[in-house]
Amino acid sequence: MHTQPTYSPLRSIRQLATLLMLALLLTGCGINNIPTFDEKVKSAWSQVENQYQRRADLVPNLVETVKGFAAQEKETLTAVIEARSKATSIQVDESILSNPQKLQQFQQAQGELSSALSRLMAVSERYPDLKSNQNFLALQSQLEGTENRIAVARRDFIQSVERYNTEIRTFPGKIWHSILYSEMEVRENFEATAQNADEAPKVTF
Repeated sequence: MHTQPTYSPLRSIRQLATLLMLALLLTGCGINNIPTFDEKVKSAWSQVENQYQRRADLVPNLVETVKGFAAQEKETLTAVIEARSKATSIQVDESILSNPQKLQQFQQAQGELSSALSRLMAVSERYPDLKSNQNFLALQSQLEGTENRIAVARRDFIQSVERYNTEIRTFPGKIWHSILYSEMEVRENFEATAQNADEAPKVTF
């Protein structure tokens, strides 16, 4: 005759305590670091996109304002318009973070827009009436602020990617990656394209 095992509240409490201790131990060992750092990469990337879009949204008004005072600068104005069109035509989402060619293409297009805007700013120096126009001054301030925000967003993104990539390549993150997060790939990062590329471009008029 078999006796039914008796329920032991003390045993249940011990089992629960053991599970809690195990959970705390695993958390302390960084088991959640990889997904946490990956989410920070995605969040940082969203800010990069937002700031580049903010700049792209400024371009049409800037071009129209300059055109009103310097319509003869057609080549420079056209270059800005074309660079903006190219930069905004690249469809980007989170998959770009695992696609080095697409990220490089995006970075190059944004760099071309930066160069075109720099040439436009240089042209504006020849037109005193333009430099004193209130609408132009407001756009100047917005563009300066946006360029600074782009620099900050890029810096934060670069740091987030470096932290994530380091985590999955070093101990103990490398172990958790192989066991639990093997589907999560190394993230692509921005590359410096010029000296002092981490500094915001100077926007002076």
